[in-house]
Amino acid sequence: MGGTTSPKAAQPDLGPNVVIFDPSMSSEIIQCRLDGIFSQQERNQFGSERYAVMFKPGTYANDVNVGFYTQVLGLGSTPGEVTINGAVHVEAEWLPPNNATQNFWRGAENLSVNPAGGADRWAVSQASPYRRMHLHGDLLLDDGGWSSGGWISDTKIDGQVRSGSQQQWISRDSQFGSWHGANWNMVFVGVEGAPAGTFPTPPYTTVDRTPVVREKPFLYLDDAGDYEVFVPALRTETSGVTWANGATPGTSLPVDQFHIAKPGATALEMNAALAAGKNLLVTPGVYHLDQPLHVTRPNTVVLGLGIATFVPDDGITAMNVDDVDGVKVAGLLFDAGTTNSDTLMQVGQPGSRADHAADPTSLHDVFFRVGGAAAGKATTSLVINSNNVICDHMWIWRADHAADVRYVGWDINTADTGMVVNGDDVITYGLFVEHFQKTEVDWNGEGGRTYFFQNEMPYDVPDQAGWRNGSTNGHPAYRVAPDVTRHEAWGLGSYCFFSADPSVAGEHAFEAPETPGVRFHNMVTVSLNHQGTITHVINDLGEETPDGSKPVNVASYP
Repeated sequence: MGGTTSPKAAQPDLGPNVVIFDPSMSSEIIQCRLDGIFSQQERNQFGSERYAVMFKPGTYANDVNVGFYTQVLGLGSTPGEVTINGAVHVEAEWLPPNNATQNFWRGAENLSVNPAGGADRWAVSQASPYRRMHLHGDLLLDDGGWSSGGWISDTKIDGQVRSGSQQQWISRDSQFGSWHGANWNMVFVGVEGAPAGTFPTPPYTTVDRTPVVREKPFLYLDDAGDYEVFVPALRTETSGVTWANGATPGTSLPVDQFHIAKPGATALEMNAALAAGKNLLVTPGVYHLDQPLHVTRPNTVVLGLGIATFVPDDGITAMNVDDVDGVKVAGLLFDAGTTNSDTLMQVGQPGSRADHAADPTSLHDVFFRVGGAAAGKATTSLVINSNNVICDHMWIWRADHAADVRYVGWDINTADTGMVVNGDDVITYGLFVEHFQKTEVDWNGEGGRTYFFQNEMPYDVPDQAGWRNGSTNGHPAYRVAPDVTRHEAWGLGSYCFFSADPSVAGEHAFEAPETPGVRFHNMVTVSLNHQGTITHVINDLGEETPDGSKPVNVASYP
């Protein structure tokens, strides 16, 4: 792979929660360790344990069952350098009847798998990316019960992808033998072997090429056996996998250019490293921050392993990224603290106007949570002020369930808005934003583009009087500001389940100005079990959601 000629680093200390396997180890020893991690993490939805399970290049005969807060990744320069003969899979047996709707916060990356029996299963919902994988067989995306995912990118699946009960899914820059199945909103962007766009019957939204993207940075071992972080290059008009012809285009950074944060590291230590010009490699753990992490240097990489989690204490912002070129933030969960934060993460200062088209900041597998593990509070989770930012798989979640009933409720885990976009030419792939109490996505910048949006309105609205925007019932899931003249979005779904008061209605799922440069393609609304209604899909277009969880589809706006 392309890289630097800097002196190589010795094997780094990646902390207590990184488990590294070598092909010289016996399959029995590896399996015992894998089974132990899975046994701990299978049901550990809101626990503090975090793991990154790494396989050095070679061939293994193992069953890798992936539980909560577990990232499984190969350390090769391409997926084919690490082969698993067995399985790398997610099941839903812990939540009967095989319900995958809470299979969150896990991932598989950079592996080649020969599945026993010819098929593997990845029965997940949000925040469970399947990236840079080569599956020599079929992939099943459910486990027989409900499921509500999900994400595939830079992945080759030789056989068939079977979506099963998945309500929605996005696949980006991948190659499939074929795809079977659909429910409400299936989106394909730059996917070779994708079905033709036939929304709403079936509800396939197919975009032949991805306009501009950078793949997620990843840790790997170079030819000398030393650790480096590979940073894929920015690419335009793409389809298929980056590694089809060998090396992915990009640059390698020696691990000695990274400050390695391990559990117990402080914000002061991480900020000192950033100020000294280091990148950050954040190993698995939960990190409480008493000051914002501040990224000031162009092209800084902040890479989390094993769903590394930042918790801002005392109402601070967890991370501020300056309005500079080419910052990459990847593989992190921002978990709101119990004192309200105005913002959990900010990209660019207010009023940022620089043009970053040649080298944009990108966010990959960056997740936000308000409530669930604690009674978290945050007014807005993510604010993007910089131009040209790429968001590559985001789940921004105000929790609807928790480890303890004291951690969720209309007046407990309070959160107005998931994401505010003030920058121009911001692009999102795979944007999941759910349960916020006011407008969930508020888009003010020009030239925005969204490829796939998934939303559930807040379940716990106490009554209609407590959920109004002026004289309008409810708040939209996705709003484009009235003065915006250029915006486009493909494949958007918004669902309601007003369980606290089924008489509640949301007037609009989507709101946008009526102007030729603002266009929406393929939208769907659903009332889940008819608990409340969404009156219109976008502005006053689209019928009210009917009884029986039947979708209302609008193929184009205007």
